[in-house]
Amino acid sequence: MKVLVVNAGSSSLKYQLFDTSTMCVDAKGICERIGIDGKITHKMPGRPDYKADIPMRDHTEATRVLIKTLTSPEVGCISDMSEIEAVGHRIVHGGAYFSESVLVTPEVVSKLGLCRDLAPLHTGAHLMGLKGITDAMPGTPQVLVFDTAFHQTMPDYAWMYPIPYEMYEKYAIRRYGAHGTSHRYVSGEMCRVLGRTEGTKIVTCHLGNGSSISAVKDGKVIDTSMGFTPLDGIEMGTRCGSIDPAIVTFIMEHEGFTPNEMSEFMNKKCGLLGVSGLSPDCRDLGDAVAKGNKRAKLAVDILAYQIKKYIGGYAAAMNGLDAVVFTAGIGENRDEIRAAACAGLDWLGIKLDPEINAKTRLQSDNVRISAPDSKVAVWVIPTNEELVIARDTERLVKAAKGKRSFRRWSPR
Repeated sequence: MKVLVVNAGSSSLKYQLFDTSTMCVDAKGICERIGIDGKITHKMPGRPDYKADIPMRDHTEATRVLIKTLTSPEVGCISDMSEIEAVGHRIVHGGAYFSESVLVTPEVVSKLGLCRDLAPLHTGAHLMGLKGITDAMPGTPQVLVFDTAFHQTMPDYAWMYPIPYEMYEKYAIRRYGAHGTSHRYVSGEMCRVLGRTEGTKIVTCHLGNGSSISAVKDGKVIDTSMGFTPLDGIEMGTRCGSIDPAIVTFIMEHEGFTPNEMSEFMNKKCGLLGVSGLSPDCRDLGDAVAKGNKRAKLAVDILAYQIKKYIGGYAAAMNGLDAVVFTAGIGENRDEIRAAACAGLDWLGIKLDPEINAKTRLQSDNVRISAPDSKVAVWVIPTNEELVIARDTERLVKAAKGKRSFRRWSPR
């Protein structure tokens, strides 16, 4: 089955075309600057990259551009769009409505619309992407895969905040988490390595420009660092993560910030960038640390310390620990942060192999970086969210075809 996986942003549309018989990627790319001018970058294995400036007024036009590119005799990989049997969408926030991936139906789209307040920028883009695909590929079944779904197994004492219960009932304020598709993939890979799911206790660390850490027990999430929004948790590239809530009103009063300005401040001017004053990118900070920059070192030290606290805290929550997994840009490539995060956790049974850890960067394979005598296995596992989406899409579409009928969504 040919499955197109899409990730719609406010002005972009990323895509990958999978052949699910081999789970290989036939093509991938991105449509950018949608609604501004338009640009596509298209990549295929063993072929030169194709780049073109093409006007795209909206996501519908962007979808038509990517379909035209995929079917192009010169740069494409399929002869006709009918070869694409299904489309899978990455959805950032499904609220409390979705605990698993679902086929797109009118009821599903209606519930997705109710999540707009929880992730206004993302949800609006997702709905535009849905409409664009449906306009350009009418009749093709679509599936939504939610970043929040994997975290729906958390117990109520983990997801409920200590605020008046009426606020939860009125505004659905609770811990939702994020990066669930990534946590699901790497924890599943770790269970495969361990040879079992039942009885496993794993901490998964998705560390990138946005970062989150999850406690996965018996293959199910029992807690995660991100909360009501992706702002919560550990220090990130430009996001502050968890801070004393009183700091918010203090800065607003003294700086004269409006709520929107304060949100912008916490989301885009804090974290590694804010502390270092240099960059949100750990590669830049690593170079600065090597030159003796103290603020860059402080920013990196904060991150490593917070990761360490979550590993220890989640080990306590699970009453033990079998494995720690590092993934995403920082997790897969910054050996010095992995080493600092694991330093001093020998009491927990964590012992890294310094040589293997130091050379594990830009790997495409799963790599064990813990020492042979480490009681807790520590692995670097490259994430593959798109593969999860492709698999879920194939499974649900095949199941639906086995039934008599299902209602597809059509935009008005």
